[in-house]
Amino acid sequence: MDQNQFMRAAIALAEKNVAGGPFGAVIVRNGKIIGEGTNQVTSSNDPTAHAEVVAIRQACTALDTFNLEGCVVYTSCEPCPMCLSAIYWARLERIFYGNTKEDAAEIDFDDAFLYLEIPKPIEERTIPTEQMLHEESIKAFNAWAVSEDKIPY
Repeated sequence: MDQNQFMRAAIALAEKNVAGGPFGAVIVRNGKIIGEGTNQVTSSNDPTAHAEVVAIRQACTALDTFNLEGCVVYTSCEPCPMCLSAIYWARLERIFYGNTKEDAAEIDFDDAFLYLEIPKPIEERTIPTEQMLHEESIKAFNAWAVSEDKIPY
């Protein structure tokens, strides 16, 4: 398959899933699709089940790893901030997308408020956020720092 065929596969997934959310994604490694996903937010009652995240989960399961270096994602729409973060955490090497975030906003999938919210100081964000029990919380981080059994990621 070539790049256009991989993008068409992502688009086909989006078209098949219009009722559940018109988004599709495939993850490719060495010219083969190893993960695919559609938006499953409403069907699974999981707000994190965006097409890209579902595809990442499937690809990680297929490869038995959390590291998708050497893989590329083709997605029917420019990734939202959550999906973009997941793509970076998974270490995908490249993103190809069809629709823009502006196209998504036109059909009421508007992520602009998230892009505006992220750089705000914590105390200015819409959702009240408060730090607590730091002295207790830091113990797990300190244990990680000295652990010889940790798996770095």
